[in-house]
Amino acid sequence: MDDAGEIEWFHDRCSNLMRELLDALAAAPDHPRAFAEIEDALAWPRRRIASVLGGVWHLRTAEFGGRRPYRFLDDRQSGSGRWEMWMDSTQAQIIRTAQRR
Repeated sequence: MDDAGEIEWFHDRCSNLMRELLDALAAAPDHPRAFAEIEDALAWPRRRIASVLGGVWHLRTAEFGGRRPYRFLDDRQSGSGRWEMWMDSTQAQIIRTAQRR
C-alpha cells in the first residue's frame, strides 16, 4: 500500500494487536527486522506476529485486495535468513499521523 487514505483506513479497521505491530514498524522505517526482533521489542511471545497476521488476513483480502501497509523479505532474500518485515518511510509517516488521531 502507498495510498495515505488506504493506509489510514487499514490502521483504523485492524485489531489493537495489529495496530501495535504497525506502530512498531513505523518507529523504525526502512529497517527490515526478523519477526523475533520485532516481538522482543514489543515484549510479545514468539509466534505472536504470525498469529496477528493470520488474524488480519480476512480484513486484508476482503477490504484491501490483499494489499499490506508493510513489506516482507522471505527467508531466502533476507540478511538474517528468516522472514523479515518493515515499512518504508512513506508508509511509516502515514501510520505515525494516524496514531495521533
